[in-house]
Amino acid sequence: MDRPFIFINSAMSADGKLSTKERKQVRISGKLDFERVDELRARSDAIMVGIGTVLSDDPSLTVKSPERKAARKAAGKTENPARVIVDSSARTPLDADVFKKGEGIRIIAVSKSAPAEKVEKLERKAVVIRTGTEKVDLPELVRKLKEMGINTLMVEGGATLNWGMLSADLVDEIYTFVGNLIIGGAISPTFADGEGFSEADILKLELFSAEKIEDGVLLKWKVRDEKTR
Repeated sequence: MDRPFIFINSAMSADGKLSTKERKQVRISGKLDFERVDELRARSDAIMVGIGTVLSDDPSLTVKSPERKAARKAAGKTENPARVIVDSSARTPLDADVFKKGEGIRIIAVSKSAPAEKVEKLERKAVVIRTGTEKVDLPELVRKLKEMGINTLMVEGGATLNWGMLSADLVDEIYTFVGNLIIGGAISPTFADGEGFSEADILKLELFSAEKIEDGVLLKWKVRDEKTR
């Protein structure tokens, strides 16, 4: 395969929302799920988010457990996986937490139309990959990540990045923690927004695990190779 193994990990409300209508992050899962996510990060070669997540949540995307960081170091890796931001217009703030916290490579993917001045400033803090004319070309990006030695890519994206990856057939598995709350709101982001599939192209999943964790349920899906036609 000319791209990494790619999985999306996400937490959503019982009605499928990722955050509120103000795009403010809500605590959906508890400590056990937090540990599960930290373990997923520690086992991955890279973590990918979109610029919307960076601007709204400012995540550090680091491994939190000292034991897991030590295990990565013992295996000859950096404490944290590579952190990848999909940022077509080079809007990533230079003081973002992803730059300030934790060791490890940072990668910013921008389009070729991103302002040169902004790209130049980001290049002082990260590896910048230019791909796509107006928007980042996701298939080309993941091929480049594979060439950089990234074999397992964890996507912690929001609705826009999730849609982009799924609509480009770039996802192997999806892990969704469904929490015990209702958020509602016509403009609250869902797991995958974007333009959506037409009926003929709906993406089919295969459920391979369902597990109750605290007050929610963790669903694990395989993405089928072909869409229904």
